[in-house]
Amino acid sequence: MLAAGGLFIFFIVILVAVYGKLWFRAYMSNARVSIFSLVGMTFRQVNARTIVDAKIMAMQAGVGTDPNTGITTSRLEAHYLANGNVPNVIHALIAAHRAGMDLDFDRAAAIDLAGRDVLDAVRTSVHPKVIDCPDPRKSGKTTLSAIAKDGIQLMAKARVTVRTNLAQLIGGATEDTVVARVGEGIVSAIGSADTHKDVLENPDRISKAVLERGLDAQTAFEIVSIDIADIDVGENIGARLQADQAEADTRVARARAEQRRAEAIAREQEMKASVADNRARVLLAEAEVPRAMADAFRTGNFRGKNL
Repeated sequence: MLAAGGLFIFFIVILVAVYGKLWFRAYMSNARVSIFSLVGMTFRQVNARTIVDAKIMAMQAGVGTDPNTGITTSRLEAHYLANGNVPNVIHALIAAHRAGMDLDFDRAAAIDLAGRDVLDAVRTSVHPKVIDCPDPRKSGKTTLSAIAKDGIQLMAKARVTVRTNLAQLIGGATEDTVVARVGEGIVSAIGSADTHKDVLENPDRISKAVLERGLDAQTAFEIVSIDIADIDVGENIGARLQADQAEADTRVARARAEQRRAEAIAREQEMKASVADNRARVLLAEAEVPRAMADAFRTGNFRGKNL
């Protein structure tokens, strides 16, 4: 009995020495993490300090006791074992709670496991961010190039204000898709303008036309506004194309004229050859005349006219 009692006391001392400080922190913060749960975390290869700190943060922020958020020790462990970022999820829940957003632990954990930064998503939903279109860091371009119907090139730069759409964050298209769609919409809107002057006079028409297309459909963002930051006039592409076409037509005409000239020269040479051939035949025929006369004298068939 004494040995068993001593072993039990030794076991208790080990538990207190290893987990006592961590359990006491959780107890004083009303985090409700039992010491046996801490022991189980060790066997399950879960960082107990991470779980306890996360639950303490939730309790101190007032979201740990909310039944809608569902922050329990077992769920925190499960998310940790799934290679989730537990502290980031808790920070996101705290930020969403303070902003009055409807976000529970399951959705936040799902967003985190999907590879998205859930904390940044919540912050972007509360404080919309501005995206450059085009983004020079990714595309290497600083402006979008489009041509109006009058052939004048316009180079535009837009700034797109977006906020995160938490409902579409999982499976929704990313920021690059939004930038590509907005760029396509701006190019199309400029191309639909009758003259470049219409665009320069009313750049807000482009913004309205692009917004009406609903370019944020099936994306992880909601477009708040599209602002044309700058528009510059480029080259007269229409005139250049006309000049290029005229030059091409000139080259074609020259080529056809040269072809006709070559055909005429060839025809001239053929005619000269034909004349030479006919002249040779005449000479051959003239050479046969004396022979024919001699044969006629010899056979007595030649009769001369008395003079």
